[in-house]
Amino acid sequence: MSITPKASPAPARPAATILLLRNRLAGIEVFMVVRHHEIDFASGALVFPGGRVEPEDYTIGAAQAGGATPEDAGLRVAAVRETYEECGVLLARRRGAANLIDAAQLLALEPRRAALCRGETSFAELLAAEDLYPALDQLVYFAHWITPATQPKRFDTHFFLAAAPEDHLAVHDGAEAVDSAWIRPNDAIADAEASRRKVIFPTRMNLAKLARSATVEESLAAARSQAVVTVQPEFVRAVEGGRELRLPLSAGYGGELFIAREPKA
Repeated sequence: MSITPKASPAPARPAATILLLRNRLAGIEVFMVVRHHEIDFASGALVFPGGRVEPEDYTIGAAQAGGATPEDAGLRVAAVRETYEECGVLLARRRGAANLIDAAQLLALEPRRAALCRGETSFAELLAAEDLYPALDQLVYFAHWITPATQPKRFDTHFFLAAAPEDHLAVHDGAEAVDSAWIRPNDAIADAEASRRKVIFPTRMNLAKLARSATVEESLAAARSQAVVTVQPEFVRAVEGGRELRLPLSAGYGGELFIAREPKA
């Protein structure tokens, strides 16, 4: 009797995302985009801006790693780049400047951003032409999730928090993202539960974790004080309308067992 060898898990592609935050009277808000319905992963879902890490991101990161490892710096560059491409917010400084670029400087970059999104220029070329450097110090490590080995498409995703510059206008790109919103974390969760929005399980869990903080400053301080524990959800059992999954208790999500419902929106 022959035994069919067990298939190797699909490789998990490195990815990075930013939770852009701002303070409002009603509470902390996070910027989220709605993914295009024709995208094959999380199509139509409300997500944080982000995407795959490119080899060039590590090259850029290595040049300004400072005290960070080249890998960490590359992840942060990818998060900055993807956020700029998807919603127009650029966490970057001119050479020697203490402050981030302002709204007027950002507006002047729009032709270059359009070329970047069309693939006609690279992020490294844009930075060099404008004498800009990604403000990697503005990102605070928040979470690390890896898609379960049983899934055919897998990501190794690193989540960062960052305070959104008040004068940068965050707007979806109209290509990968077809809509966007500044929203309170608990409101996004409530919309998902009421089937008004589609929110996938990792996003919902990180929204719930973020919702514990009342202000941007509080959320950044909390993230700095806590070690990031890698989460690779483990299937426990099937339940009506979804699956029960186990997360590491030390990851800080308030428990081990959670129900991942199939998004209805």
